[in-house]
Amino acid sequence: MKGIRSILIAFGLFAFACSSASAYDPSPLQDFCVAIKDIKNGVFVNGKFCKDPKLAVAEDFFFSGLNRPRNTSNPVGSNVTMINVDIIPGLNTLGLTLIRVDYAPYGVNPPHTHPRGSEILLVVEGTLYVGFVTADPDNRLFTKILNPGDAFVFPFGLIHFQFNIGKTAAVAFAVLSSQNAGRITIADAVFGSNPPINPDVLAKAFQLNKNVVKYLQSRF
Repeated sequence: MKGIRSILIAFGLFAFACSSASAYDPSPLQDFCVAIKDIKNGVFVNGKFCKDPKLAVAEDFFFSGLNRPRNTSNPVGSNVTMINVDIIPGLNTLGLTLIRVDYAPYGVNPPHTHPRGSEILLVVEGTLYVGFVTADPDNRLFTKILNPGDAFVFPFGLIHFQFNIGKTAAVAFAVLSSQNAGRITIADAVFGSNPPINPDVLAKAFQLNKNVVKYLQSRF
């Protein structure tokens, strides 16, 4: 009996540790917590001050306009519209972000990572080549070609991308498992940091000529 109790206690501790490790956005302890900038009448929860629930209105949970195409006239040929807690204050504590991505023909949503969330992406128009890379030391690449109605998951924190391989525009929607998942675009972070990373570091890391590194830094 003592042995069974020890096993149950150990299992309980293990389950608690697993749940704690995977709970990136804490579970809410109230129906909602509408984010508010005015701290006079708010309570601080999950990085935002909460509006008095009695003062909440439907507009706190609403956004309009995701049906409209975005401008993709930029070097990468894509446009990411992120609807997070800063856009819909009612998302505070709910652990969700909605994204629309527009792709020009052969446009790319370049390799990037979300440091605080996993992602599931649904294609509604066009054909996308998508993928993600696992962590060191394997650096294994998982890829798939997606057509309208196809969905693909990008695991938490891993580098991933989407590329429109069609001759027409493409559109996808995605959901992230955080109210503020963040985004780190790899090329921007490495070659466009402020202040710039020492070119000697990047030349050694990428096995490139220092002048090539300086040129890349001038592009970001």
